[in-house]
Amino acid sequence: MRRGGHAGGMADCIFCRIVAGQIPAAKIHEDAETLVFLDIHPLAEGHALVIPKRHAVRVQDLPDAAAAALARAIAVATRKQAAALGAEGATLAVNDGPAAGQEVPHVHVHVVPRRKGDGGAPIHALPWPRPAQSIDQVKAVAERLSKA
Repeated sequence: MRRGGHAGGMADCIFCRIVAGQIPAAKIHEDAETLVFLDIHPLAEGHALVIPKRHAVRVQDLPDAAAAALARAIAVATRKQAAALGAEGATLAVNDGPAAGQEVPHVHVHVVPRRKGDGGAPIHALPWPRPAQSIDQVKAVAERLSKA
């Protein structure tokens, strides 16, 4: 895991620079471990990004305590979206690593407020080929994952 700079941040990381106050952001929540701010290219009004303050590129790089803090901040963001914007739900998304389309190399969770009939789609609507797996194949994958 790459670490350095402020509280483990990276000087060339845009999100670390936001945490350090070098780049302005529309913050909606902040605590000792996380920051929640609005996306400058929102998919919906109130689209928020939730980040750990300590630099980590991938979710797997997060210490357990930082991952727990991130989850708490996600819950805060969804509650704020419901209370202030009347959001009826939220789509949570993480592009974890370049293969998943991650553009900023700092863990971040998109929290997109949703309403019935907003024109958005569920995650299962993403257009990628899905493996045709039997229940036995699914169980075999689960076995491999549980031993890793």
